Formats: sequence, structure tokens, C-alpha cells
Amino acid sequence: MAELIYENGRLLFTAEMRREYTILVPQMAPYHFDFVVDAFTSEGYRAELLKTTDYDLIHEGMKYAHNDICVPAMLVIGQFIDAIKKRALTAEKVALIITQTGGGCRASNYIALLRKALVKAGFPHVPVISLNAGGLEKNPGFRLTPRLLHKVHDAMMFGDLVMTLINQVRPYETSQGATNAVHEQVKVWLEQYFQHRRFLTWRRHHRMSKRIVKAFADMPVDRTIDKPKVGIVGEIYVKYSPLGNNHLEATLEAEGCEVVTPPLYDFFLYSFDSRAHDIRRYGGPRLEKIVLTWLVGYVEWRRGKVRSLLKRAGFAPGIAYKDLKHLVDGFIDVGTHSGEGWLLTAEMIDLIRHGAPNIVCTQPFGCLPNHIAGKGMIKKLKKYYPESNIVAIDFDTSASKINQLNRINLMVSNAFRNQEKK
Repeated sequence: MAELIYENGRLLFTAEMRREYTILVPQMAPYHFDFVVDAFTSEGYRAELLKTTDYDLIHEGMKYAHNDICVPAMLVIGQFIDAIKKRALTAEKVALIITQTGGGCRASNYIALLRKALVKAGFPHVPVISLNAGGLEKNPGFRLTPRLLHKVHDAMMFGDLVMTLINQVRPYETSQGATNAVHEQVKVWLEQYFQHRRFLTWRRHHRMSKRIVKAFADMPVDRTIDKPKVGIVGEIYVKYSPLGNNHLEATLEAEGCEVVTPPLYDFFLYSFDSRAHDIRRYGGPRLEKIVLTWLVGYVEWRRGKVRSLLKRAGFAPGIAYKDLKHLVDGFIDVGTHSGEGWLLTAEMIDLIRHGAPNIVCTQPFGCLPNHIAGKGMIKKLKKYYPESNIVAIDFDTSASKINQLNRINLMVSNAFRNQEKK
């Protein structure tokens, strides 16, 4: 049995725990996190992705966290505590893992709130692992090795690819459920892909990407129906998580729209680039700036290969990061990088310029970065792009789902009306 070891009052995740404990991973991005968990599992961790999608989990979070914190914290804490309570009867040993950015967003404090909630709920013996690239917290039993980081990189790339393909195929499928069936097959392929213990090369990744693109490209579709494209942007959790946004993607598809969701990897490139930007502007380690700049360039080179595959197969490939960054010139300074920062504005401009002027801007109630770079930019965007049809939706512990749906439906009605005018 693993001994409980503390460091400055913090319970550590030890090497013995790695062999005995199951690491619970909260669900944020369904198209990506299945593959991230596969990457963890292939490196010897017993990882499990939590897939509960009942919005009532928020009440579990409200019991043990301050109700003034934003809704992603409530949902993640609620999902964790619900999972621990269900496993308490079987005496299964579990640890929790959560990201920690260290930025100005309140998400940097989620890990402290989670630990306080665990104590309050009667689970002080459950260790919490901080997943971060800045060395904010270290645990002897969890290490981000180069091979694991490379696999997580591949997982994020595959997640963006699968999300893009599903969004462009499912609204036009001739056989209902066919796209989801292909998605399940792709999950099997990628589970096998990540089982290799050796370092995965970019050529293997490229071959698998080619196979995935072909699987979706070969599906029979009917594109004679001209469906309005609706983009989803906003705070990272409520933007991608069905639990956080009340299944927004499914709602929009049911209304007859084609959903366009920007790649998740753009956020990580934005984070690396923002740190390099700060070093250039305010000073800092020159070597760190060089490494971060190289990393952004390397990832973009890899993503460029995937965009070429999509373009050749007849899909919309998306935009390169450097081109996305230039879109905000004259709108917002690239030094604005608290939370989603300038990236949120850039994504809205990109959507408008590439045929998706209908946009749902999702945000937790009281999310200051989003109010600046999201809702705060809508007036200026409408001035330069009068065809834009943007609605900002707040998600909160007390937010009415009916009110959210009414505002979304109004935006969708305007989208169809504008489509008919063309």
C-alpha cells in the first residue's frame, strides 16, 4: 500500500501510487481527450476519462466550492467528487489530474479550490496532480517525459483533425449515424497507434492522418442542401465541453446548421507564443524564447502537412497560426493574452472571413478575459463586418437553459434568413 507523503502540506502523487492508483481525467474536449488518455495509458499510467454529462453535477460542485467561482470549476469539481463517491464503495484508489496554466485566468486557482473541496467532502487522502509545462508543482509519480509529451502532441493533432472532419461530414451524411460509426473506428485505430512504447515519428502520424481523412472522405454525403455555418468560440472549457455548454454542438446540428469549431491546438500555440512575446517585450531568458519560437514553428510545420491532406480531400483545411495572428491587427493588441485573449477575437474574424459569420461566443458568467476579447469586441467586429451575426451566451450555476436556447435559436433564425438573401 502506497504511503501518503506530504510536501509543504500538499499530498504528493508518488511512484508507488502510479502502480496502484487510477488517475481520473475530467472531460473537456471529447474529440481530443480520448486520445490523450490513450497516450497516458500507453506510458504505464492507469488513466480513466470521466464521461458523465449530467449538468446536475454542478450541484455537487456547488456543495464544496464557493458559488462565486466560474462554472467550469463547479463542473470539474462536481464531476470529480461524483466519481470519487461512486468509487468509495469499491475502495478503488484514485488520483485526480487537472491543468494549471499559471496565467491571469481564474483557472490557475482551480487546483487549490479542488483540494479544499476534497477536504470538505471528506476525501483529503486523494492526491491531485497538476498538469503544467512550467514546473509549478512536481510529483514523483508523474513525469512529463519527452515521449509522453510527443504522444500528447499527436493526440491533440488527431483530436483537431477528427473534430474538423466530423463537423464537415455529419451534417450532410446520407445514412444517419454513419459519421459516428467511422469516429468509433478511428478511436480503435488510434488506441492501437498509441500502444507503441517507442518514440512515434511524424511519418507514422502522417500515415495515420491520411488514413483518417480517407475514411471520412469516402463517406457518402449529400451537399445539395446549403446549410448555414455556425462557429463556436469562447472560454476553452465551455467552448469544447458538451457538459459545459449544454451540448451546444448537438443543438446547432439539430437546428440544421454546420458547426465550425476552431482547433484546440491553436490555444496551446497561443500560450507558447504569448510567453515568447512577453520575453521579447519585457525581457527574460533568451534561450526560452528561442525554444518556444522553434516549438511553434515545428508544430505549424506538422499541422501544415495535415492541412494539405484536408485540402486535397476536398475539406476546408483551416488557417495557419501566423495568419490567424495577423487578423487582429487594428482590433486588439497581441499582448492581450489573459485567458483566451486576442486568440478569441482572431477566431471570430477568421470565421466571418471564411463563410461562418454566425457565431456563438460562449463564456462563463463574469469571465473578465472573455468580456474584453469576446463580448467587448462584438461591436467593433459588426462595424467592420456588417454581415456578422454574433450572440454571446453566458453559462452560470443559475443560468436558465431556456433563455440560452431562445437566444441561440434567434441567432440561428437570423442565419437562415441571411442565407436566403444571398
